[in-house]
Amino acid sequence: MKKLLIILSILSIKLAYGQDLRKLNNEIDQILGSKKATVGLAISDLKGNLMVSRNGNKHLPMQSVFKFHIGVVMLSEIDKGKFRLNQKVTIKKEELNPELYSPIRDKYPEGCVLTIAEILQYTISQSDNVACDVLLKLLGGPNTIEIYFRTRGFKNIAISINEETMQSNWDLQFNNWITAAESNKILAAFYAKNQKYLSKASHDFLWKTMEETQTGANRLKGLLPKEIVVAHKTGYSGKHKTTNIYAAVNDIGVIGCSGNKKFIISVLVSDSAEDFDSNERIIAELAKACFDSFCK
Repeated sequence: MKKLLIILSILSIKLAYGQDLRKLNNEIDQILGSKKATVGLAISDLKGNLMVSRNGNKHLPMQSVFKFHIGVVMLSEIDKGKFRLNQKVTIKKEELNPELYSPIRDKYPEGCVLTIAEILQYTISQSDNVACDVLLKLLGGPNTIEIYFRTRGFKNIAISINEETMQSNWDLQFNNWITAAESNKILAAFYAKNQKYLSKASHDFLWKTMEETQTGANRLKGLLPKEIVVAHKTGYSGKHKTTNIYAAVNDIGVIGCSGNKKFIISVLVSDSAEDFDSNERIIAELAKACFDSFCK
């Protein structure tokens, strides 16, 4: 009798979980149904198990999402002793490209000396394009980032150009791509407490910096309760001058619940004829639907 009760309990839990997923999938279909956009979506648990996906294996442009991956590689090099977080780096005035988004340039128009920790924070939390390219130069170029992930089994990612190149020509941004499913695999691998890639100090620094992200307040975080912690990285292409199409309005990260439960989500909105607010709203509504489903 005891074994029978256990079996019935397990079956009941599985049935409820299946019903919840069906409800969530229906909500996702309603959110995306009328949108004139290609949306790559992946939702996973912290172990990286994929629970829900839309266009999960489609190659979509990353834009500034790749700054998370650059941060990972820099911290890995710091763990090897090649660099230090407190190491000072000179950023010259001629490196402050006026065509790039850069809070560093706005604050230090004549150039500055910053630590690698500060440059990482500008790169990830503020999505500073100048800071990003400074890190890439230190690391040996964009291909170094791609090689790091591909040699560790993450194949559905390509990083071949820096921000300056990417922002100079609309078509070039498609050289840096990822799939939503692969994005989740990477997030899960590097978020895990028992992960094998970074030291604890580097792991903690990375995710604290992700939690401090200031961009994309209306995306993953947009419809969630204010107290919910979201560690995330955004990406944005702007709008094509002729077609008015957005190639990328992205947000990827880890969303916490009220307790210790969390889930991983990557939303890549591409080839969108929607306006900017609608693109952000897509991400916010998807995050809210997932939050309501997994965090109750």
